[in-house]
Amino acid sequence: MVKSLTGRGPDEGGAYMQPHVNLGHRRLTIIDKKNGKQPMSQIFNDNTYTIVYNGQLYNCKELREILEDNGFTFKGYSDTEILLKAYIFYGKDVCKHLNGIFSFAIWNEKKEELFLARDQFGIKPLYYTILEDNFIFASEIKAILKFPNFKPQISNQEICELFGIGPSHTPGRTPFKDIEEVKPAHFKVISKENIYDTEYWRLETKEHTDDFKTTCEKIKYLVKDATERQLISDVPLCTLLSGGLDSSIITAIASDYYKKQGKRLKTFSVDYVDNDKNFVKSDFQPNTDNYYINLMVEKFDTDHTKIVLDTPELFETLKDSVIARDFPGMADVDSSFLLFFRKLKENGMTVALSGECSDEIFGGYPWYFREDGINSKTFPWSLAINERQNILHPDISKKINLKEYVDNEYNKSLEKVKYLDIDSKETALHRKLIYLTSNWFMQTLLDRTDRVSMYNGFEARVPFCDYRIVEYLWNVPWEMKAYKGREKGLLRYCMEDLLPQEVIYRKKSPYPKTHNPNYLEVVKNELTKIMNNPNARIKELLNEEYIWDIIKTNGDAFKRPWFGQLMTGPQLMAYLCQVNMWLENYNIEILFY
Repeated sequence: MVKSLTGRGPDEGGAYMQPHVNLGHRRLTIIDKKNGKQPMSQIFNDNTYTIVYNGQLYNCKELREILEDNGFTFKGYSDTEILLKAYIFYGKDVCKHLNGIFSFAIWNEKKEELFLARDQFGIKPLYYTILEDNFIFASEIKAILKFPNFKPQISNQEICELFGIGPSHTPGRTPFKDIEEVKPAHFKVISKENIYDTEYWRLETKEHTDDFKTTCEKIKYLVKDATERQLISDVPLCTLLSGGLDSSIITAIASDYYKKQGKRLKTFSVDYVDNDKNFVKSDFQPNTDNYYINLMVEKFDTDHTKIVLDTPELFETLKDSVIARDFPGMADVDSSFLLFFRKLKENGMTVALSGECSDEIFGGYPWYFREDGINSKTFPWSLAINERQNILHPDISKKINLKEYVDNEYNKSLEKVKYLDIDSKETALHRKLIYLTSNWFMQTLLDRTDRVSMYNGFEARVPFCDYRIVEYLWNVPWEMKAYKGREKGLLRYCMEDLLPQEVIYRKKSPYPKTHNPNYLEVVKNELTKIMNNPNARIKELLNEEYIWDIIKTNGDAFKRPWFGQLMTGPQLMAYLCQVNMWLENYNIEILFY
């Protein structure tokens, strides 16, 4: 089980074994190589506490000062030691005092009790299952699958997740029968007597009393503080720079911080062979990145490297990205990210800061402004529910109603959104959209980023996902967020004195994808091979006639994007290829009720 996580932790490993518990760990060394070894144990008041942990705490300095004031001493400066002693001090309230990305387990030897916890947005993964009275948990599903006698299976619910929700997933669920995840912002306690689950953090709806100027000042402070906290590392660190607003903000702050220390920031961007020739402008992707990247590199004097990927690599890495995530994902968006992090590692990097998660909280996505998204009455990044239903094998489609499943999850999610009587119509409407996007769409991107980076022994950090920023932005009225009617208008205004004007007012452009027609041909040929193979596992699930229509029309038979902005015809075909790879590589049994 531990060996299967070597990609996440290439540097060293260890185990703690007692009669009623076995804890294993693989380590990616970022801070305090000597004193951060795991599993880590601490004796306190005649009891032993042992931790296994993946993540990074960004408020170590404050935590350490509090703990030292209360009599704790430290051997080193690793956040593992700080987290373990913070748990001993705060007990089950510990997560309320943490700012960072984390999943961890702590064993209380005297009580024979296990405490599991996950960060506020689930940036770090944590899965579990119960088999023959064993509670089994891991950072990745592949480790759970190594446990003796566990059989990977899917049934009706998992089919709904794959084809109704996928590549997103319902919080707490996975595409594997009987494997669940600890939900973001939750902890779980496991003992002989019982298992219980607690939500330790949630967005609180309250009146926003700051005026526009004060709001801007607080946002600038929070974004700067979050970014600078995340620059701490004992290993080489860089930023991902697309020339878009979000990555440029992170890069500008990081560059200034480095210059004060007499260092030059390294930045990296990604592009594809012949993209300049094949690029086609669209509402979702209005322009390419290179001009804006060059502006930023020149202004902030970063040590920049452009990574260029090619079509064969993208396709060949589709399977690797399935293995990295343990289930089908965002097709070549996943595989390109995986390759990108692999190249960063080859360039000597171990940590990168990314601009992800700004669009969700500041209002950057098209569906915050487009009528079909605002009035969708479903997840606005996944409007093709009828087409998704048509993909299912006719026998399955008679018994499984994807719309009913999706509607149920959508409505359950909306029940958690709290409104104020003083909310304007626009603010109330966008509370709903922002809540859905942050808890579903953003989760998908965070899953992807963690899995494909850690697959390469690499840590990606997301300053915009600092819970303090999200808490504050949640209550800022939509009229402020969409200042002057622009996507992320407030953020643009706040950062006007930081970035070149052309970058500030560049129209949003998502993570770049390949526009090379060769990619369409490659995935089309692969899906054709699958459909011509009578033993292909995915054929048990698919409406063959409709799939052939999709192939013959280059994906146009599927009328809308499969998911989000980037998963159009080629990516849909690649997703179906990934589902087949997943079924076959993981030897998954299909149970249909």
